[in-house]
Parts: sequence; structure tokens; C-alpha cells
Amino acid sequence: MPNSFSSFIDEKPLYYKEIDHERVHKAYAILKPHIKQPLTIHVVGTNGKGSTGRIMASLLHNSAHKVGHFSSPHILKFNERIWINGEDISDVALDKAHEKLYAILGKEVSDGLSYFEYTTLLAFVAMEDLDVIVLEAGLGGEFDATNVCSKSLSVITPIGLDHQEFLGDTIEAIATTKMNSIDKAFVLALQAYDEVYAVAEKIVKEKKAKCYSVSNFKEKFSKEYAEVKRVTQKLAWSEYLFENTLLALYALKKVNLDYAINDLEKVKLFGRFHRILPNVIMDVGHNLLAAKAISQTLEKEKIKPILVYNTLEDKDYIKILQTFKPHIQSVEIIAIKTHRALDKNLLENALKTLDINYENFKKIDAGKTYLVFGSFYVVEAFLNNKNET
Repeated sequence: MPNSFSSFIDEKPLYYKEIDHERVHKAYAILKPHIKQPLTIHVVGTNGKGSTGRIMASLLHNSAHKVGHFSSPHILKFNERIWINGEDISDVALDKAHEKLYAILGKEVSDGLSYFEYTTLLAFVAMEDLDVIVLEAGLGGEFDATNVCSKSLSVITPIGLDHQEFLGDTIEAIATTKMNSIDKAFVLALQAYDEVYAVAEKIVKEKKAKCYSVSNFKEKFSKEYAEVKRVTQKLAWSEYLFENTLLALYALKKVNLDYAINDLEKVKLFGRFHRILPNVIMDVGHNLLAAKAISQTLEKEKIKPILVYNTLEDKDYIKILQTFKPHIQSVEIIAIKTHRALDKNLLENALKTLDINYENFKKIDAGKTYLVFGSFYVVEAFLNNKNET
């Protein structure tokens, strides 16, 4: 038995070359008789999973529900992934959950699970005594570790092209993989691609599932729609965060959980179009769909920042930069610590080809406005740089 959760999990690889979709299901079958399962809301999609999930969890917490939110990845510390009753889980609680999970699964099964598989099951143990779990899928849906349990409701956020090497090369393929995780009912966000709506119709027929589209929110709840608009504008939230809020509220309605709209003012959305400083906006978005949503907000709010940027090698960085070009002054490249980072020469060549001025990021200038965007790695690198200067 390892001394602590941190020492155990640090030894696990994030990815395996050979994918075994049955492994986590077998482990969950061992675990299930030993734990309770609260009402579970499963959040699946490409963008907006973290903010939609946190809005739901925060509103429930402020309405006296015992609630947990499992999300990924973390920015600075693993504890961020398991949020219980308004706070990140403590190291002591992590170790306690790990001790119980490891004892139930045994050494062979525990050691054989991937990083994300083990930590998903760990979240189930840590949150078993709550009323509600808001469970965020990783990069997939049907084959994601979070899909091992039954769900009272699925929440489908905007779907776009991302992680094609795992999920497929088309919107239809990605939407199908993600939405095959639905049990019997789901709330569907406003979508940028018609193919997603087509897949949703197919899922409804195949699974005899109920679909609740957020596009109906304004018509069905006109007064509440206006109130949400007022509060989110007061908070200076972007348009995509307003839409994510509608999605979160519609989901809570469908599982008959009460909330107060004014409690939106208590929601902390770190890293989601978040003003960390008066002149610095931070967003953990990293794909084309996120770049388009943020560009629309920049145009609407008449902000033209310097883009602090880097990216992973599997991202469509050229189209992302093309999208941002009319809305930014220049780019400052920030170094990120991961073997998956794009080769800097490729990034510089793209910026030259697109005729975007760039330089290396050193530190922020109080007289300039910045947008930090590119991934959790970029945000982490920026925060560490900020803390050192």
C-alpha cells in the first residue's frame, strides 16, 4: 500500500499505447457494491464542460445541496479536480479515499488502471455521501472512464473538432462517440454544427431518449432568460458563458433541483474568460471552437489584446491563429512544459505566414491588455511566470 495518493498517482502514465475499454468497467464492477451513488449528472462535449459543470455545482451548493464536481485537467494541483461543497478536496480526504479504493480493488487492478481511470473511481469514493455528483467526461464519451456509472441526466455542451486521433475526423463521428454515452435523457447546448443536431435526433430514436434543447429556453422561461442575461452581463461574462449558464440551469430543471439565479454572482470560474488582473483575461480554451467563441466576445466588447499563446502539436493552430488575427494586436509565445508541445519553429513559421507580429513572452506590461489562451499548460505556465516575477 503506497504511503499517499500523490506518490501512487505520480507513478501512473497519463496515456497507454494500447487502449483497453473494458478495464475500467471491470474495476467499477468490483467497486460498485461497496459505495453509494448519488444522483449523477454527466457533462460531455468539446467546449464548456468545466464552466457548465461548475455553474451547476456552485448553484446547488449555495442552495444547501451536498454536491461534488469532478473535472479535468487541473491547473496547479490535483485537488482542483474533486470539488466538494464549495472547496477543492483536501490531501487528507484524498488519501482516505485512495486507501478505501485501493483496498477494494486490490493491488493488481489498482496498478493496472490508467491515471484518469483510477482518479475517476477515486472521485466516486470521495463523493459517495453527497446528494449530487456533477461528473465531467474527459476527452471522450462512450469510451470515457466516467461513462461506467448510470446517469440521471446527460448534458451535451458544444461539440467541435478536437482529439481527432481518439474520436474521429468528422463532427458526426465525434458527436456520435460523445453522445453514445447518453442513457435516457439529455440537455443539448446550442451547437455550431448542424451535424450535431442530426446525431442527437439519431440518438433519440435509437435509445428512445428524451432531448431537451437549450434553444427552447428563451421561449419556455422568458422571464428567467432575461434575468440570467442581466446577471451575466453584470458579471461581465462572455456570450459563451451566458449560453453555458442557460445549459446549466436547464439541466437542473430537468432533474428537479432548486437554485437561485442571484447565486451566479458567487460562482468562481477560474480560467474561463477570467480576468485574473484588470488587463489580463485568461481562458483554458485550446481548440478552434473556443477560439471562435472568444473572438466573438472580443469583438463584442471591443477588446484587442496581445495573445499569450502556445499549443499542443495535435491542435489546428493555423486556423486558430487565423481566427484570432483580426481581434488581437500581436502574439507573445510562452514556453510550456510538455513533450506534446508544438515545435516552436512550426509556430513561428505559421505566425510569419499569417503576417502576425510575435515575440517571446517575458512579463506583462501594466499598460497593455492580454489574453492568455492555448490550454491548461499555457495557463499554468503563465501563472508560474507571474508568481516568479
